[in-house]
Amino acid sequence: MEGFLLIDKPAGITSHDVVDRVRRLTGERREGHAGTLDPFATGLLIVGVGRVATREMEKLVGLDKEYEAVFVLGASSTTDDTEGTITPSPLSSLPLSKGELEGVLVKFIGEIEQIPPTYSAIKVGGKKMYEAAREGKPIEGKPRRVTVSSFELRNHPQPLLQKEGGRIVVTFRCSSGTYIRSLVRDLGRALGGGGYVEELRRTQIGPFFVSQASTLESLEGKVGQHIIPVAQLLQILSRPANTLTS
Repeated sequence: MEGFLLIDKPAGITSHDVVDRVRRLTGERREGHAGTLDPFATGLLIVGVGRVATREMEKLVGLDKEYEAVFVLGASSTTDDTEGTITPSPLSSLPLSKGELEGVLVKFIGEIEQIPPTYSAIKVGGKKMYEAAREGKPIEGKPRRVTVSSFELRNHPQPLLQKEGGRIVVTFRCSSGTYIRSLVRDLGRALGGGGYVEELRRTQIGPFFVSQASTLESLEGKVGQHIIPVAQLLQILSRPANTLTS
């Protein structure tokens, strides 16, 4: 069996867990995915099945991505998400109107430099950052350049962000390698306080949408019906408009 699966990853499992599940369903040993999702995150994960498909994975890894995130502003997390220790970190710029918030968000548009979260899988000196952090010896990652092409503020709480802070829902379109957890951490700091990601969902990778994806449960006994042949997927990628579209 050769090809690709578009999978809607549930929360609570790793991307590697998804690959293991697919491996059991297909019987293929050679498998991989195109871009890790954190365990708490949900959404589109593209899994390559078989030798030919995994050889083509690099063509998918670098595609632009879209995420919908729920940000909590006015508190900080050791992991920049819900899995860490959360402490109050009130914003200094309150109350904050929608226009003022968008004025801060726009500063993160374009090519920006961000430091990866302390709890990330990036290796520094041969050791993954999250492993060092769990051992009580956190490592600060090197700044990396990424591109955020656009954002959309999806909710308009009235009044917006009064008292300690609040929750906002934002859709980001960005380059591969962008850490949404770093974005909200830095957004909180720009507002004079803290911020972390409460929910994160990847809705698009290049020309592929989460609405096209299958759940792991729907693959049981029917994986062959959901697999996209290698040639078909490569043909989709070769089309002129192979970047993010609405």
